[in-house]
Amino acid sequence: MTIILNGSPRELLDQPDQPLTLSQLLAILDFDSRPVLIEKNGVAILQREFAQETVVDQDRIEIVRMVAGG
Repeated sequence: MTIILNGSPRELLDQPDQPLTLSQLLAILDFDSRPVLIEKNGVAILQREFAQETVVDQDRIEIVRMVAGG
């Protein structure tokens, strides 16, 4: 499966038994312990929906890491 991740194509391993969720995608990308904002195909996804929201071929995913500062 290929997605567009932050504007660039990214090849992911297919998981034929189950669809890939946003939570799983974050784990693959090593973002699972960091606070992030995700937009999928132009729609913001709530963090509580990451475990149910699936990713399919050619989805456009934008991930923004939240950083505190002052």
